[in-house]
Amino acid sequence: MTIANWQQALPHGITLSCRSAGERGRPVLMFLHGFPEAAFVWDELLEHFAQPAHGGYRCVAPNLRGYEGSSQPAEVAAYRPKHLVQDIVALAEAEGAPLTCLVAHDWGGAVAWNFANQHPALAQRLAIINSPHPGTFLRALQSSPAQQQASQYMNFLVRPDAEELLREDGYRRLWKFFTSWGGAPWLSGDLRERYRSVWDRCLTGGLNYYRASPLRPARPEDPAAGAVTLPREMLTVDIPTLVLWAMEDTALLPELVDGLDEYIPRLTLERVPGASHWIIHEQPAFVAARLAAFLAQPQ
Repeated sequence: MTIANWQQALPHGITLSCRSAGERGRPVLMFLHGFPEAAFVWDELLEHFAQPAHGGYRCVAPNLRGYEGSSQPAEVAAYRPKHLVQDIVALAEAEGAPLTCLVAHDWGGAVAWNFANQHPALAQRLAIINSPHPGTFLRALQSSPAQQQASQYMNFLVRPDAEELLREDGYRRLWKFFTSWGGAPWLSGDLRERYRSVWDRCLTGGLNYYRASPLRPARPEDPAAGAVTLPREMLTVDIPTLVLWAMEDTALLPELVDGLDEYIPRLTLERVPGASHWIIHEQPAFVAARLAAFLAQPQ
């Protein structure tokens, strides 16, 4: 199955570079990547689910705004959640049918949680892979010393000199994002080159997601999450939702899935031992199988 690359101009002036497999007009699966990634991380799943034997879906993975080939607004405010959600709403509408499922990881999940809360009619299902629900994440950032410590990297990424520091020594600090648990044996030479190419072109856009969000640990000069209150109506998700949670994630701790059922009445939660934040690279066949099982569940 061939991956197609194309550009989608959106009505509000943003263009998203997209990767896809499968014919237009088929039921749509849309995949949202995180940081410091790009749409290519979903290629194996795009090809898998586009095959007739696995549903024959139209599979679409955009590079989020600020990332490879997509519009890269200079203003940090352009990366606030309302704008990110607007992009995915417009892309979904351009596909011409409600999404069968919105699948998301990391920062893509932050967008997807808001999308499902605000636009439930546009997606029949939601699948989240190691991306914290805003309610449980805010709770942990305000009250959990362990998660506060695990999230300190966010305060590094909002520094004005973060790009310069991340580029030092051939992106030494960024490679540690991948290798800090398990050594990342999946990180082949070819994959390293692909990531390096992405970072060479669009590092600032990804960092602006962190700069635009207050959901990070408080500091003496910045109350950050300590000053945030989220009303419950912004946190509920009423469509069927799968959460796959790799339990060895060192940045997003297992406590972040505790209490999810308070916000998501139709929740399927699967904790995955022995997998890290990068489970999509580590165990793509497992992720595909669990997603297929979720898609097969009665609506």
